[in-house]
Amino acid sequence: MPDLGLVGFAADVATSAEGQRVINVPHHELLVFWVEILALWSVARILGAGARRIGLPSVVGELSAGLVLGPSIFGAAWSDGFDWFLPGGEEALIQSSLLLGVGWFSAAFLLMVAGFETDLNLITRLGRPALLVTVGSITVPFIGGLAAGSQIPRILWGDDADRLTFTLFIALSVAVSALAVVAKVLGDLGLMRRDVGQITVAAGMANDLIGWIILGVISGLAVSGSLSLVDTILTVFGLVAFLAGALTIGQRVVDGSLRAVRREGANLRGALTVALAAMLIFGVITQWLGVEAVLGSFVAGVVLARSRYQQAEAVHVIEDLTSVVFAPLFFATAGLRVDLSLLRGDALTWTLILLGVALGLKFVGAYAGALFGGLSRREGMILGAGLNARGALEIIIATVALSLGVFNQTTFTMIVIIPLVTSLIASVGVRALAHNLEGSVAERERLSREEALAKNLVVRDGPILIPSAGSKSSIVAAQVVHFAWPESAAVTVVAIDDADGNEPNLEPVTNTMFDRQVEVLRAADYEAAERLIAESKLGYSVAAVGVADAGVASLARLADDLLNELRIPIVVVRRARNTGNRLPGVFARALVPVVGSRSSRAALELAGNLSANLGTQLTLSHVIYQDSALVTVGAGLVERLRDATAIHSRDAASKVLRTASDQAVDLRASFETELRFSASVSDEIVRHAAQVDADLIIVGAELRRLGDSYHLGQNVQAVLDNAPQTVVVVVLPSSE
Repeated sequence: MPDLGLVGFAADVATSAEGQRVINVPHHELLVFWVEILALWSVARILGAGARRIGLPSVVGELSAGLVLGPSIFGAAWSDGFDWFLPGGEEALIQSSLLLGVGWFSAAFLLMVAGFETDLNLITRLGRPALLVTVGSITVPFIGGLAAGSQIPRILWGDDADRLTFTLFIALSVAVSALAVVAKVLGDLGLMRRDVGQITVAAGMANDLIGWIILGVISGLAVSGSLSLVDTILTVFGLVAFLAGALTIGQRVVDGSLRAVRREGANLRGALTVALAAMLIFGVITQWLGVEAVLGSFVAGVVLARSRYQQAEAVHVIEDLTSVVFAPLFFATAGLRVDLSLLRGDALTWTLILLGVALGLKFVGAYAGALFGGLSRREGMILGAGLNARGALEIIIATVALSLGVFNQTTFTMIVIIPLVTSLIASVGVRALAHNLEGSVAERERLSREEALAKNLVVRDGPILIPSAGSKSSIVAAQVVHFAWPESAAVTVVAIDDADGNEPNLEPVTNTMFDRQVEVLRAADYEAAERLIAESKLGYSVAAVGVADAGVASLARLADDLLNELRIPIVVVRRARNTGNRLPGVFARALVPVVGSRSSRAALELAGNLSANLGTQLTLSHVIYQDSALVTVGAGLVERLRDATAIHSRDAASKVLRTASDQAVDLRASFETELRFSASVSDEIVRHAAQVDADLIIVGAELRRLGDSYHLGQNVQAVLDNAPQTVVVVVLPSSE
């Protein structure tokens, strides 16, 4: 089998005119390399698709691709072709080095995508079970590995091995998990956002982190022959400092960079540039600290996902590219290193023993940690199965041990076969155990909210922009935002100075959103519209604007500019009249006129979330226009036409109310419905609000062009002008 080690690579060496040594990769070796990439990627994609067709995660097929193209199958079936595909001798070092670079780069993307899906806030809330699962899943198999490794015969050691380093490498190999494989299995099965999925990712991340640290320690021991406590402490301290710095200073740098590339609006190339730069920079830092660069890539993914200025399109591009290109290449390259012909006699016996230790004790440790952490038995079994997924780290551990002379080629194959088998078993096991998994009530509610948010037009988990001059209406706008939007949605308040340059008092506004991430910016009165329009291009999902009694017209200079230029939804809030300085306490009842339009659906989103979070009782109302002139015409043909029209209108109205009711049920809102008839829709809305004692009216509007400006519509404007209650208008941007 060709040597696929980490150390050295030979190629043509020439001497330049300046006397420098120049390494050239010959043309033939480059041709072989490109054929390898083509074959690995193609077979991985085909087998991955085949695995999905039979109900398995694609990672199973992708890992199998390397086994098919390796010495075990391709090499046995056609030795001459295999010798060309994976040559031996010096050429093997060239090919292994090239493939190693592809494997590392692919792993970096795979772990960055895993970082995108990691919710640190959720992991923190699940802290105790995550910690106990991590401890159990590492310590139990590590102890078992020490016991097994101490009994492996000398014939399976490397030439430069001693009992201590050999045993430590064996124990580490069977103890750790592979975050990249764990994340891929969970992602393929749609479990990443489940509580058990997030705990598995957290434990997998800790497995990787601890594994890299221990690998650095025992590698140093193998090289020097002695354990350096100082170097170990420095490595651990450096990693802790890196993680702390990445989530604070690094987060601010990434936020600032993503903000800068969005100054002129959505910028996919700029966002991808920032993402790649973060991945590479964080990788360089962790590699410099003595820990592999892929851990930095994972942290970069976490930081990028946490940024309020991240563009969803960039995340989707990276995820799609990783799924289509980098994941198949990484897993296929890992499987390429296995030569099953070496597993004979003692080697086969000890392979089965180590496989049993790796599978059984990892499962037992994770399962026990889950039970002690308060999780159910089924969740514990899923964790035990999921954390048995192994991959890059185990292969790297084996490769390092081989390059240091601690393992020989047979031991290398023994260890490398473990992630292939365990990942297959983990994929099948997790799928079987997670089938129809309901989860806790709290988890089901969280998943339901996340699903609803993903479908919403306005109330989404994105940053919110609130301009404020300190008015009472802007305080009410902050209240509406705080009670209707998820806590994770960050808010930026733009403080608008008065004409004399005095900064408004925004303490009531920020205090209203006391437990939410709030950023305050400042803008002069004369530049307010321009500043808000520029700010809105940075990726905000919605703007909430408080207006005075006269309705939208009171925004004066801001009104037309905002409505004409903003391309994000706007929530216009006009506080209740005749309340003096008193602000509304709790929105007890709200009238929500529904008409079946997109803007009406958006208004009901806001109202439904208010009801679910605050207990607001909703009245969903639909007003059928009834021309008062027809009522006085009398009997005959006109009356029959009027009755037929009324029946048709009632049927259509009933359908609108049914659709709105279904939406309200999905939003977990408390509501009732009512059908009304009137010759004036706006008057009926105002009258109906008074009859049900509503303190809030929530309506939807789509901008309509009138000449060179936009208008909200006659009925909405009339409600803003005439209703004494607090009025909230959800305005969707024009589709023109």
